[in-house]
Amino acid sequence: MKQRTSLYRSFQIQCRVVGALLMREILTRYGRHNIGFLWIFFEPMSFTLGVTALWIAAKATHGGNLPITAFAVTGYSTVLLWRNCANRCALAILPNQSLLYHRNVRVIDLFLARVVLEVAGATMSLIFLTTFFVALGMMAPPQNITLMIAGWIYLAFLGMGLGFTVGALSEKSETLDRIWHTIAYLLFPLSGAPFMVEWLPPVAQKFVLLIPMVHGVEMLRSGYFGTLIKPHYDVSYMITSDLILLFIGLVLVRDVSMRVEPE
Repeated sequence: MKQRTSLYRSFQIQCRVVGALLMREILTRYGRHNIGFLWIFFEPMSFTLGVTALWIAAKATHGGNLPITAFAVTGYSTVLLWRNCANRCALAILPNQSLLYHRNVRVIDLFLARVVLEVAGATMSLIFLTTFFVALGMMAPPQNITLMIAGWIYLAFLGMGLGFTVGALSEKSETLDRIWHTIAYLLFPLSGAPFMVEWLPPVAQKFVLLIPMVHGVEMLRSGYFGTLIKPHYDVSYMITSDLILLFIGLVLVRDVSMRVEPE
């Protein structure tokens, strides 16, 4: 019984630590001026709106005549989710290293605060844009919200794993951070945001389905469009890829923690 109480108490303390780091990150990044913390979701929202506007202006078309607005919102919101988690965790320890002198602050807390902030911002952006465009009649209501949530949660954990991995590796070498940015640019068009797997030739389908985030985008769009599309995703592959990436990230974070945390 004492062990459970101790574990629960430790969990409470770390939640408060992450919460405090989260508020510090918001104030440091966005300040108290203008709209302040509202930039948390205005920032990803402005990017998605910009891409959507460009696609509408260019009168882009997609296989199956899917609505441009819905296709852009459901696609590019997912890119911001996993990409921003990794980008914000990169080189996150050095500017916050003085905080590690507090007994309850750990390296993983620094990463968790940034991941939670990015996930919250991307989630609020997706909800607001979907609600806004549905109200304007530019998007139809989602067909299966539960399936959309499942796909979004999968991508959030994928982003967490990427954040831990990239964050830990970037502390070992700044070159690895720059390599990640190159990889992120290459993953952007391959992540499933600008296409549906069904539109690709069978050989290309096998290739892109090796990329974990493609499954999350397909599940999210399956929940939104319903029978209008034929999705391609594997739940077991999604769970396995999340667990493997999280495990790798946690191992790397532990290794970095042993080197940078004060005695």
